[in-house]
Amino acid sequence: MAGKPRITIKGVREGLVFLLDDQCGFEELLEDLGAKLDKHEQQFTGPIIHVYLKLGARAIGEEDKERLREIFKKQGNLLVQSIESDPPFPDPGEEAKPVLHTMTGIIRSGQTVEHEGHLLLLGDVNPGGTLRCTGDIYVLGALRGIAHAGSGGDESAIIAASLMRPTQLRIAGVVSRPPDEWASDDPWMEYAFLREGTMAIDKTTSLARHRKQVMQFKGV
Repeated sequence: MAGKPRITIKGVREGLVFLLDDQCGFEELLEDLGAKLDKHEQQFTGPIIHVYLKLGARAIGEEDKERLREIFKKQGNLLVQSIESDPPFPDPGEEAKPVLHTMTGIIRSGQTVEHEGHLLLLGDVNPGGTLRCTGDIYVLGALRGIAHAGSGGDESAIIAASLMRPTQLRIAGVVSRPPDEWASDDPWMEYAFLREGTMAIDKTTSLARHRKQVMQFKGV
């Protein structure tokens, strides 16, 4: 009987998801991945294809993540957007901490990216693009689309962006004021948060103080 494949490729609206086996040796995985990409090279021609790597329970460092990226770079049009491992099982007596997901690229019109936990995007969100996650959203770029933080009901979540020009902001169940009210010519990074159930905005230099107040309110 054939064993479980080490590499499974699934097509999604955003691009391709590569499910990588977490039981084999990492060197074996890299070898198999390179061979599989070479075998299907003709299928990966044309415009840029966004790739999302799922490592299962395998946890790797930045050096090994870069080795994965290098394999895809050889294909020319395959661009790795994210490399994610499943979070470890939490200690039963300890509250699970939200995972921070990091991705690079542009969220284009009609594209929706969703995550459990926090999200750091190194790129822009174009009008018509959507970011949604259960934790905080940080955009190191221009936020011109829709961002929904605290989608599971967390009213302490925030949305931060280098350039705040959203078509809509939402935190938990609270939707932002009209988009033109968020237009700002200020050169600093800003963040949106809830103040007594109403959306507010401030410079990120105030974020540490804001977090401290939230923790005090929760009694942590």
